[in-house]
Amino acid sequence: MDKKALLFNYEYCSGCHSCEIACRNHLGLGLGEWGIKVTEVKPFKTPEGKMEWIYQPVPTQLCDLCADLVAEGEKPACVHHCLSFCIDYGTVEEMAAKAEKLGGRVSLFLP
Repeated sequence: MDKKALLFNYEYCSGCHSCEIACRNHLGLGLGEWGIKVTEVKPFKTPEGKMEWIYQPVPTQLCDLCADLVAEGEKPACVHHCLSFCIDYGTVEEMAAKAEKLGGRVSLFLP
């Protein structure tokens, strides 16, 4: 069986937190518990004078890539509910190839 991964293209993450809520509901977690947490880098000015404001979804140790959903042929809850379509799921090889094509602000999560 191929190892699976999540790909985050956080250039397009809007910080809506829908991935957090979907994950928390799926795992049955309480307030303050996270399977995935959106972190925020407050606005700052780049050397070119542009403003940056970055949101980055970060899986925690509680993330199991929604093994139960995936076993039923579904996508992980965070992927399914991402309003910006910036989270993807697949084999490590697929996600690495996609990350290479995208360049920019991407990260892979391998549990």
